[in-house]
Amino acid sequence: MSSPKRRIETDVMKMLMSDYEVTLVNDNMQEFYVRFKGPEETPFLGGLWKIHVELPDQYPYKSPSIGFVNRIFHPNIDELSGSVCLDVINQTWSPMYDMINIFEVFLPQLLRYPNPTDPLNGEAAALLMKEPKAYDLKVKEYVAKYATKEQLDEADEGSDDSDEMSSVGSYNDDDDEDDVQPAGTMDV
Repeated sequence: MSSPKRRIETDVMKMLMSDYEVTLVNDNMQEFYVRFKGPEETPFLGGLWKIHVELPDQYPYKSPSIGFVNRIFHPNIDELSGSVCLDVINQTWSPMYDMINIFEVFLPQLLRYPNPTDPLNGEAAALLMKEPKAYDLKVKEYVAKYATKEQLDEADEGSDDSDEMSSVGSYNDDDDEDDVQPAGTMDV
């Protein structure tokens, strides 16, 4: 079995060599951002999100922390913190998974098949259950307002990563790690 440090290097290198745009924070392989596109055949299509990823020292034996930086309207994603409620990351993570799985399988499935019965965003869950067409329209409204390439590029130019990172610790200290993964701050 390989050491966690080697596994972190291997998984991050796979991400860097993939089609995803990956930006390391201070050249640290344990903290980075990934630009993630909304999946086909969903109201998220056309959206582009900046996902904050932190790999713990015990990765892959302990799950990564992931969160949406820009806003998204989804029952299982907290709109303000960007925290993600996803069993495969929060409870059933396995060392057999790697970072590519998160971006090619887990996040696309989460956006395709939201679970309104276990919400982090009650408004999104209620709207999805009561008025699915109105939910789709609200998702598309958020995509147009918060998830375009132009908005991410502007936010990247105007943000200071050290300021953004300083608040991550507050989420770790306040949240129960088993329930919700910290995300960082929002660029609005």
